[in-house]
Amino acid sequence: MPGMVLFGRRWAIASDDLVFPGVFELFVRVLWWIGILTLYLVHRGKLDCPGGVLLSSYLIVLIILLAVIIGTVSAIVCVSMKGTICNPGPRKSMSKLLYVRLALFLPEMVWASLGAAWIEDGVQCDRTVGNGIIATVAVSWITVASTAVIIVIVFDPLGGKMAPYPPAGPHHLDSHESSQLLNGLKTAATSVWETRIKFLCCCIGKDDRTRVAFSSTAELFSTYFSDTDLVPSDIAAGLALLHQQQDNIRNNQEPDQVVSHSPGSSQEADLDAELENCHHYMQFAAAAYGWPLYIYRNPFTGLCRIGGDCCRSRTTDYDLVGGDQLTCHFGSILQTTGLQYRDFIHVSFHDKDILTDLSAESEPLDLECEVQDCWAHKGISQAARYVYRRLINDGILSQAFSIAPEYRLVIVGHSLGAGAAALLTIMLRNPYPQVRCYAFSPPRGLLSKSLCEYSKTFIVSLVLGKDVIPRLSVTNLEDLKRRILRVIAHCNKPKYKILLRGCWYELFGGHPEDLPTELDGGDLTQPLLGERSLLAHGSPAYSFSSDSPLESPSKYPPLYPPGRIIHLEEVGTSGRFSCYPAARYSVKWSHESEFSKILIGPKMLTDHMPDILMRALDSVVSDRAACVSCPTQGGSSVDVA
Repeated sequence: MPGMVLFGRRWAIASDDLVFPGVFELFVRVLWWIGILTLYLVHRGKLDCPGGVLLSSYLIVLIILLAVIIGTVSAIVCVSMKGTICNPGPRKSMSKLLYVRLALFLPEMVWASLGAAWIEDGVQCDRTVGNGIIATVAVSWITVASTAVIIVIVFDPLGGKMAPYPPAGPHHLDSHESSQLLNGLKTAATSVWETRIKFLCCCIGKDDRTRVAFSSTAELFSTYFSDTDLVPSDIAAGLALLHQQQDNIRNNQEPDQVVSHSPGSSQEADLDAELENCHHYMQFAAAAYGWPLYIYRNPFTGLCRIGGDCCRSRTTDYDLVGGDQLTCHFGSILQTTGLQYRDFIHVSFHDKDILTDLSAESEPLDLECEVQDCWAHKGISQAARYVYRRLINDGILSQAFSIAPEYRLVIVGHSLGAGAAALLTIMLRNPYPQVRCYAFSPPRGLLSKSLCEYSKTFIVSLVLGKDVIPRLSVTNLEDLKRRILRVIAHCNKPKYKILLRGCWYELFGGHPEDLPTELDGGDLTQPLLGERSLLAHGSPAYSFSSDSPLESPSKYPPLYPPGRIIHLEEVGTSGRFSCYPAARYSVKWSHESEFSKILIGPKMLTDHMPDILMRALDSVVSDRAACVSCPTQGGSSVDVA
């Protein structure tokens, strides 16, 4: 940080990112050099054959060339170890060393080509020497090819969009020039992100809604990264430091800071009842993922169980809508839920709203209720509105209640599906006042404050551990970016040490207070920006004066998770990367403010997986049933073994 500038353009790699690749190359080169030297010293007496002089010269020059390369790479590693993330001054000679290192590829490629040509000419020498030359040529070309791949990976499409600032700096450009350059760079950044998203979502259709979603998502990403000059390793180092800092703060909290209130018996009874409901309905939310999740959860028997359904045509028996291989999905739903074919009235696998769900803009909802300021996540509300039209306009719900009038309406979903389920429930609240919703791991940025409060009477959300999605919103992402910038700005350790100790902490744990964290007090005195990044210098959004995500200037209004929230939190650990949930959980009703910051940890992604959530619910419900007569302790938390 900032990204290195080579050949007149910025690259997505910093001058302190070359420690680990350099050490790896040194390891390979030194072994290679020792092997070539040994080959020459042991077999030089056998090089008096026809063409042996050429091979002897080849080995001598190669030994010298490798020694020069080893020396250059050693210098690169030593320089890359100097300074800190925000102090690249001690590494100012890195660009010259890299130019030298890249220049050495030319003689290496020429010499590898000559070696291949001489071997091809059929030099009559000892077979061992010939095989050694062939191996040397192969290693040379593999090294060159690997370097080419790395160059492609660290290539920054926006790296050539740096404007030549006048000596006085970018702020001395006149307003018209500054505005033109800034708009041009923003357009270029949005275009690059749109291309990336289209590449990742190449299987999604190209209708008008999709194109709008592409543009909106690209604008969000380009805006988020526009005011910093971060490379990927900076983010990794910042996350490692931030995880330790968060653990340190949590470990130093007093008990009265953790427990905010003690629940009454009615709250505990309600919690038990809602946990049972969540345990029951989670299987339906997981079933919506179809056969991929079922096979993943049952790798040895899953395919055999649903194989017959994949090959069986039952389209005349029920109403199926959308996509191919629906019978495989339907078979997995039957296996997951234990239901029969006759229990289904309508099945739809419409899945084209995934990209619109990523659009972080909000829009007003037209609801027939007395709630004011009804705003919701635009993309997810569009998905919910599509389902609403199908259910109401196509008469699907009317048909269902005409067949089974004694049933009640319950809507469930997981992740983005939980957000769509919550919004659909709000839309159906007027025609179906008894409707209920169970939202598993819903996104945080979903409802306006008034809608969030309104939904607490009929929506229950369930969150596991440090799951990142219920904490994910535009304001929280901006807050995370600020905290990452602070913690790396205040750390006086080089990046390679941060990453090494961070990996050790993630794998084996330890004491976070002994690891580098943010220094006490003080704000950033200088922006952590690239020296020539016009987007950064011209950004009005650069402000790090507050720790609160709500005080961050943003064009996106704050949105909140739906309903009341049950939080399952791991007590103790059973291993940093355990595939199974820990033996004990604390279960409590939580306020949405407890999810106002993104928590860093090795399980921030795995806690979101539906199979992990199902295992956790199985464990909690069975343990609470076994301990129904045990007295509860710990205020609002109920520990189960």
